[in-house]
Amino acid sequence: MSKKIYLANSYGFSQQQKELLLPPIISKLKSLGAEVWEPFERNNQLDFSKQGWAYKVAQADLSDVKNCDGIFAIVNGTPPDEGVMVELGIAIALNKAVFLFRDEFRKCTDSEDYPLNLMLFAGLPEVGWEDYYYTSVDDIDSEDKALYKWLSEDSAIISNDKNL
Repeated sequence: MSKKIYLANSYGFSQQQKELLLPPIISKLKSLGAEVWEPFERNNQLDFSKQGWAYKVAQADLSDVKNCDGIFAIVNGTPPDEGVMVELGIAIALNKAVFLFRDEFRKCTDSEDYPLNLMLFAGLPEVGWEDYYYTSVDDIDSEDKALYKWLSEDSAIISNDKNL
């Protein structure tokens, strides 16, 4: 049974990003055996012309974060997208496996230890957090990184012990 990974991202708001940036990431995640839950694709069945669509989207995304096994969050931007941050916070609170992707060089932090707000690293181990942090699409399927190991092993071991 493949693990479900929620792909938290803001790329679906732009047609160009949706067509050019999302497919290589989704392809890499699927090549590792993950079942990818991409929120813009999963919510495309909603009628956005009807009153209340925003609430329905938020509830669907919340449900997906609750029901996934892990989250792969694209945290580009300064600061990163608010919706992605909320989804990531929920995943951290629910002790989901957390993987961060940021392929831009700008830093968004007050900490010299982390490239982003320190709270985003609360779902990662203190030592070795770099294995859960991706800076290029090519690294996503690296056998040396945490995502590959998590998808290859028992998820209960890695997601419940943040010190692995």
